[in-house]
Amino acid sequence: MKNLMDIYARKKKDIAAIEKELAESIYTDHAMLKEASLHLLKAGGKRIRPVFVLLSGEFGHYQLQTMKHVAVPLELIHMATLVHDDVIDDADTRRGQLTVRSKWDNRIAMYTGDYIFAKALGVITQIHKPAVHQIMSKAIVEMSIGEMEQIRFFFNHEQTIRDYLLRIRRKTALLIAISCQLGALAADAPEWVSNKLYAFGYNVGMAFQIRDDILDLIGTEKQIGKPPGSDVKQGNITIPVLFALRDAALKPLILKELERIQLLDGQTDVSRFLDLIRNSDGIDKSDVLSQKYIDKAIAALDPLPNSRAKQDLVEVAYFIGNRSY
Repeated sequence: MKNLMDIYARKKKDIAAIEKELAESIYTDHAMLKEASLHLLKAGGKRIRPVFVLLSGEFGHYQLQTMKHVAVPLELIHMATLVHDDVIDDADTRRGQLTVRSKWDNRIAMYTGDYIFAKALGVITQIHKPAVHQIMSKAIVEMSIGEMEQIRFFFNHEQTIRDYLLRIRRKTALLIAISCQLGALAADAPEWVSNKLYAFGYNVGMAFQIRDDILDLIGTEKQIGKPPGSDVKQGNITIPVLFALRDAALKPLILKELERIQLLDGQTDVSRFLDLIRNSDGIDKSDVLSQKYIDKAIAALDPLPNSRAKQDLVEVAYFIGNRSY
């Protein structure tokens, strides 16, 4: 199993160009906006979305100049949503760094997110394909609905697994799906190819979020860059918890903990809750579901011509399905 850095090595030069373009695209003379935006950028991240854009572009006429104008805005949109998420979640750390809201305040964070979002819209105007803009705007609408649905279901233990899957489809999977789709479309790949890449990205995105939700429950703060159990403190009931609630013996104990955490507005120790979920079959069942999405993602690539890009996409998918950070 390659690690992500090995997978990225072939695209090292192009990823460096994307990183430079990201910094240039958020540049402003306004001192506070610049500082807050750069703080977020320097916190890093896996840059999964830009990598998917670049690899998908190889199925068409690959030109870095064109790929940049898709990869950069999609990563900026992702960054903007993170700043807003941290405000909603009262999060103090992300990726082991102080969040914008924690280092400054909620107001600065909200406007920084809006600023980065607006910058994304400016960059993508370099792509003169109406379909690209339509796909992106539709995805942003869906992402907003996903975030609203997450709030609606806070501490709702009666939500179904279907509710959860629809929510993460909107919240996470869609942006990864269109990263693959738009990378191909911008490179003038055939529509059937971009559709297959969309299916690949969608399934990888579902696995990505499920794995994220598992790590929040079993990872260490060093591994995940935030305190474990952050999701439940915010009221976000994820799939391992929903699976665990199907255990008749554990259900009353889990519900008692959820009630206590909600009553204290998340400002409490959640180690008992974490122990209950870790001792259930919720983690294993979630892992199985995540792997099913990875298998579906790889199957979506089957009809595509064999190439180094296809091989790299498979490797990234396997990494996402098994990552521990």
